Amino acid sequence: MSDPINANPTIIDVNNLPTRLNPNLDESSFSNDFKNAKLISEITSLSLLNLPDDTADASSLEEPLSSSDEEMMDNEAIIEPGATTINDEDPIDEQEIFDLISTISDPEHPLTLAQLAVVNLQDISIAQAPKNQISTITIKITPTITHCSLATLIGLGIRVRLERSLPARFRIKIVIKEGTHQSESQVNKQLNDKERVAAACENDQLLGVISQMLSSCK
Repeated sequence: MSDPINANPTIIDVNNLPTRLNPNLDESSFSNDFKNAKLISEITSLSLLNLPDDTADASSLEEPLSSSDEEMMDNEAIIEPGATTINDEDPIDEQEIFDLISTISDPEHPLTLAQLAVVNLQDISIAQAPKNQISTITIKITPTITHCSLATLIGLGIRVRLERSLPARFRIKIVIKEGTHQSESQVNKQLNDKERVAAACENDQLLGVISQMLSSCK
């Protein structure tokens, strides 16, 4: 049975979200008015948990990607016409990453991940590497409830969004923020396992749900 929708999440007013012009806005002002959305049916059946446990361990991603690995990840990212992309020569910082993922729609609520504080500017870090080497972007996500069954779906949506938008010199690491989910380590392994992610990206139904989540992106 799927987890119930969290009917009373904390909601950040969109005007109080950090922006390039004013990155230090206070996120303590919230709005309590929102419209509940119907939980997407059968999404939990698409969890990456149903893949074999003997797939590649997430720790393998800690090593620098080879050229063949980079090519494989490039092929996994499905580029759609009109998708937002970033020039490889542009400097990329945490605010720019936040801008890319903040407007992703939550699969349970008619709100964005930033409005629900699932993604936060202070939980994004970039380990910049010298030119022509792989830099790592780490994003910590905060589920609205500790037993959220859609945490893997949200993380996968973030990964697809960034892989479509960023140059190949960036490696993406997505983890659950410490202490915010009862299956933290298990979800982390799923979200950073290349074979599991590749298999999920071949699921047409799952990609359809992710496309709906990304339809609100600017």
